[in-house]
Amino acid sequence: MPGPGPMEVLRAARTQLAELTGLAAESVSSFEQAEDGWLLRIEALELARVPDTMSLLATYEVELGPHGELTGYRRVRRYERGRADRSPWPA
Repeated sequence: MPGPGPMEVLRAARTQLAELTGLAAESVSSFEQAEDGWLLRIEALELARVPDTMSLLATYEVELGPHGELTGYRRVRRYERGRADRSPWPA
């Protein structure tokens, strides 16, 4: 029996991360099929502030098994919404 499709995996990852952390998943910034499952990076709201550009977001690396079950996660970055990463390309 084939495993879940990409959209099912995305939905499962967002839902499971939110249930475990209590954080609202805002977007998926990276998604790839790994040898033994799936690897995603999910942006989540950690602390809402006013103005919204000062809110704290975090990037979570989320691992899922071949059937979409969450097998692990870790925060890899925390940042203010209004701050962009430096571009690796010249201006």
